[in-house]
Amino acid sequence: METAANTQHTMKTTEELKQIVKDKYAEIALQDKDQNASSCCGATTSSNKVYNIMMDDYTNVDGYNDDADLGLGCGLPTAFANIKKGDTVIDLGSGAGNDCFVARHECGVEGKVIGIDFTPAMINKARENAEKLGLNNVEFRAGDIDDMPVADNTADVVVSNCVLNLVPNKEKVINEIYRVLKPGGHFSISDVVLVGELPEALRQDAEMYAGCVAGAIQKEAYLQHIADAGFESITVQKEKVISIPDDILTNYLDAEAMASFQNGETGIFSVTVFASKPGNTILKQKIRMADLSTADSGSCNPNSGCC
Repeated sequence: METAANTQHTMKTTEELKQIVKDKYAEIALQDKDQNASSCCGATTSSNKVYNIMMDDYTNVDGYNDDADLGLGCGLPTAFANIKKGDTVIDLGSGAGNDCFVARHECGVEGKVIGIDFTPAMINKARENAEKLGLNNVEFRAGDIDDMPVADNTADVVVSNCVLNLVPNKEKVINEIYRVLKPGGHFSISDVVLVGELPEALRQDAEMYAGCVAGAIQKEAYLQHIADAGFESITVQKEKVISIPDDILTNYLDAEAMASFQNGETGIFSVTVFASKPGNTILKQKIRMADLSTADSGSCNPNSGCC
C-alpha cells in the first residue's frame, strides 16, 4: 500500500534523498552554530525567527558541550529518556555529539553511549569533541540508522533528535530501534510530524527535505508505525508548534498560497515520543535481612511439607 511518505518521495529515489541529506549535513559540520541556525528548515536568507523554529535550549543541561551543539535539534529527548547510571544508550543521527555527551552525563562512567551517523564529517567532528572531553565510553560509528552497525538487544535506551524525518523509510528505522533495544528497553525520540498536508512546493523541495520539514509524515501514521513494530506504552511526552517564517515561505509560495497555508488547518509539530520494547529488564534488587525472616516470608519450616 502506498503511504503518504512514499507519495512525497516520488520526486527522488531513496538513495538520492539520502545523498541530499548527507551533502547538506557535511556542509553543516563545517559551519558554526549561528550559520546552522540561520539555515535550519532550508532558509536561504537570514531570519531572526529561524532560531525559534525547532531548537530547544541546551545551555543549562548537564553534560552540554557548546562545540558539539550545531543548533540542529527539534527537542530535548535526553530530558525525557529516563537514562540511568550504567545504561547503554544509542543516539541516532548523533551529529557532532551533543545528545551523546548529555546522555554520557546521565549514564555515567559505568554506562556506554554509541552515536550513529552516516555523514563522515559529522563522525570526525564528534570524535574530536569526545577526545577533547576525555570520554572513553562514548563511541561514534559510521552507518545508516535504518541498518544500524549494532548487535541485537544492545541498548537500554535509544534517543534521537530530529533525524527520523530525514530518512525515507521510517518504518525500517523504527524496526531497527526495536531490534537493538534490550527487552524492557525504551526510546525517547524528538521528531517533526504533520497534521494536514504541506503545500506541494514545500513537499517537493530538496532543501526543505534536508531541513527536516518535507520528509515529515502525518503524526497519526508516525505513531502507528511505532505500534506496528511492537512497542508498548507509546506516549507523546512533549509537543510544540513549528512556525516557518514568512521570509522562508516566500521562497516557495506566492502570496495567495502563503495565505492559504497560514490560515489553513495544516500543522507542523515537534513531538517527543516515548515507547518501550516488551520484556523485563534484569534489575539487581537490594534485599533486607528482615525480608529473609522465616516469620515474615513464605520460607519453608521444618516438616511443613511445603518443599
